[in-house]
Amino acid sequence: MGHERKKEGLLERTAEVFDLPGDVVAGLPRIELIGNRQLRMENHRGILAYGSQEIHISGGRMIVKVRGEDLELKSMNAGELLIGGAILGVELT
Repeated sequence: MGHERKKEGLLERTAEVFDLPGDVVAGLPRIELIGNRQLRMENHRGILAYGSQEIHISGGRMIVKVRGEDLELKSMNAGELLIGGAILGVELT
């Protein structure tokens, strides 16, 4: 555990020195919801489950569950993905 704390402290200090958001430096997922029609996620680790009513995305330490209607993966690359459709809810587990 001590090693993890040192690492987190270093990441936080690096974020401060370079004026970067801590979540980007730490590799945590960054989620942007545009109304109820689009969800953009950076730092994803892949799709775990895919359907028109629910999409599960790995965020590393958490799973992002997007619920809705007519959901579809609009685009995806190694760094980010875009989901479109009628988004009814987002759950972090």
